[in-house]
Amino acid sequence: MPGPAYTRLDVDERRRRLLALGADLFTRFAYDELSMAKIAREAGISKALLYHYFPSKEAYFVATLEEKAAELQRRTEPDPSLAPVEQLAHSLDAYLQWIEENASSYEKMIRSSGVPEVRAMLDRVREETGQRIIDGLKAPGEPATPALRTAVTGWLWFMDGACLDWVAHRDLEREALHGLLLATLLAAALSAGEATTAT
Repeated sequence: MPGPAYTRLDVDERRRRLLALGADLFTRFAYDELSMAKIAREAGISKALLYHYFPSKEAYFVATLEEKAAELQRRTEPDPSLAPVEQLAHSLDAYLQWIEENASSYEKMIRSSGVPEVRAMLDRVREETGQRIIDGLKAPGEPATPALRTAVTGWLWFMDGACLDWVAHRDLEREALHGLLLATLLAAALSAGEATTAT
């Protein structure tokens, strides 16, 4: 008896479709509810073919989150034609808009930080984001102070907590959250400058 007929796709296109499917599946199902066999059935491919692209369910999960993180980074890239504070405001608005559109993926990404590969990815994204913010806040050509680095790092953790609360309760307008986050970032940067001056 012949097996199921699989559609032959270009390697990159197959991977793109599998990542899009993964983003949907890991949003609709808990991680433990999915197996590679179930994912393959949902994708309409053999389990062997799925393993050809991803060696494990964990690798597939991390790859779908990496794809979302890359999309987020593209959308929040600062506009160099704007003043530094406007760059921050514009990137922050793009970040919140992405969360609105991908609330489940964002929540899954943040709450899955216990998985070592996910934690490493989040640490990398936070480090890159923090450096972009620091570059926008410090004087050109000047090194960042330890106080500014600490303030921005702490603010990024605060932002994740605030955004998770926003996603959970949906009782705050995006513009209000944007104002709150931008104000606390600028206040943290100002306090860092005062801390540096005082030493």
